[in-house]
Amino acid sequence: MCRLLAYGGTPIFLDTLLERPEGSLISQSRAAREAKTVVNGDGCGLGWYGEREEPGLYRAVQPAWSDANLVSLCRQIRSGLFLAHVRAATSGGVSTNNCHPFANGRHLFVHNGQIGNYARHRRAVEAMIPDALYGARGGTTDSEAIFLAAFAHGLEKDPVSALEATLARILALPGVTEAGAEPLRFSAVISNGKTLHAFRWASDGRPPSLYCREEGQGLLVASEPCEGPSGEWTALPPGCVLEVGRDGAAHMRAFDPARVTAPARSRAA
Repeated sequence: MCRLLAYGGTPIFLDTLLERPEGSLISQSRAAREAKTVVNGDGCGLGWYGEREEPGLYRAVQPAWSDANLVSLCRQIRSGLFLAHVRAATSGGVSTNNCHPFANGRHLFVHNGQIGNYARHRRAVEAMIPDALYGARGGTTDSEAIFLAAFAHGLEKDPVSALEATLARILALPGVTEAGAEPLRFSAVISNGKTLHAFRWASDGRPPSLYCREEGQGLLVASEPCEGPSGEWTALPPGCVLEVGRDGAAHMRAFDPARVTAPARSRAA
């Protein structure tokens, strides 16, 4: 499984959270402590919001621990909202297009999880992507497919409802929830540059880890705790979504695609 980190609040230099702390995300690429896969060396990525309309994006196939360009960027960029990711591939080969974050317009998305037995369901899941966005699909991962498919359900207006509807459609595919099938797991963060939403859910009730803590005048979300100067870490409960504004204000609510009736297929968006 992968490791992710996201921050919303007062602008800070990115290395404050991504490089400096003991147990930082970059160090987790070499030695994660709360993941089945200790090494997350199949690529890394960073997305941040600055002064322009669309976010900045950096992705590379190098492991984060050996990527000097990533470190240099983190030491120079200051942002009040950013997402970062180190990858352990579960579906899709090792390539830049398969590295997170995935971007579309103002939106950034990072994911730790899987669609169980994705090779079996890939064609059906990709058919959920709106025709207008299918050409934007650059990679082959289940994560990117989920992200783009959610635009068919109004991601720009309501990312929580859109992702519930998207995952409900995936759960409704033949064989996804049959006895012995691998689970659908979804720990993820999505942002439009104004707010970020952090999700922790799984079809078997055992989603990948996700934590949050206050960080100065902001809020930090991460797959696992890293040492730092402020705040205590809180584990997000399974079946929830945490919304964080650029001012660091946050609130939590339930997230459960299993209770949603799968929407009808739409390819028109």
